[in-house]
Amino acid sequence: MGASAQWLNGAGATFPNPIYQRWFTEYSSAHPGVQINYQSLGSGAGIRQLIAGTIDFGASDSPMTNEQLSECPFRILHIPTVLGAVVPSYNVPGITQELRFTSELLAGIFMGKIDNWNDPAIADVNPGVKFPDLPILVVHRSDASGSTYVLTDYLSKVSPEWNSKVGKNTGVHWPVGPGAKGNEGVSGEIRQVDGSIGYIELNYAVQNHISYGLVRNKSGKFVRASLDSTTAAAAAATRFPADFRVSITDPDGTDAYPIASFTWLLVPQQSRDAAKGRVLHDFLLWMLTDGQRETGALTYAPLPKEMINPLRATINMVH
Repeated sequence: MGASAQWLNGAGATFPNPIYQRWFTEYSSAHPGVQINYQSLGSGAGIRQLIAGTIDFGASDSPMTNEQLSECPFRILHIPTVLGAVVPSYNVPGITQELRFTSELLAGIFMGKIDNWNDPAIADVNPGVKFPDLPILVVHRSDASGSTYVLTDYLSKVSPEWNSKVGKNTGVHWPVGPGAKGNEGVSGEIRQVDGSIGYIELNYAVQNHISYGLVRNKSGKFVRASLDSTTAAAAAATRFPADFRVSITDPDGTDAYPIASFTWLLVPQQSRDAAKGRVLHDFLLWMLTDGQRETGALTYAPLPKEMINPLRATINMVH
């Protein structure tokens, strides 16, 4: 590109960081002179920096609120990129079986009401598993996080007590446990501490060989997070709002994994620099085609086919 070389800076969600790093590297390789730098700082930080105008695009696993959008001096478009799953991951010595969790168990554990692995409530859902007498250490995100939003959005739908006492947000007042920064930090804490449980994006559990449990969905089936069960969660949401701000936690569908979400790039409709706007527009169209073919290798689910054409129309507004 020579004189028209472009450097774009983005920041935000850690949830999609592995696929974003791959995409930005590949796109830059195919477009000499274009460099896209992405900092995995958490969804909250990405939204704050976008509103402040210090980055060219943001990324979040939770849609921006109407209030946040009103604080932004320019119009922001939500561009869904991939689907991911948030999994309850744990480190319980001596357990080789896959553990099962119900919504009641997850709410009880994350509220601190179930505080030992030998609690009968856990054994009832996991017959035949011999649990140790070991305190449960809940690890949560310390930073404003889309993964936190996805989990707490789910818990708020399935547990009236959680909804009234804790609620949903990118950051909540956690009843128990220490915080760690990023999916990376929570993964590291779980690996190191016997008896720990936390919530991380499926990709981080798979890449770091961390055990994660099946979760009982709305139809009563215990479902393992996977590409297929994450895709099934999106398929249950047959209609998407025009701005693509949608929650797909606790969906209908026998095979749907219940703690799944889209993740979004937050893109100015009109960039302050027209050349950067052109690069963003071109990259987003590339993401819809070439990029979607690479999602499975990193344990993300591709966008539903029904979403591609309306999304292309939205991307064509970027300049």
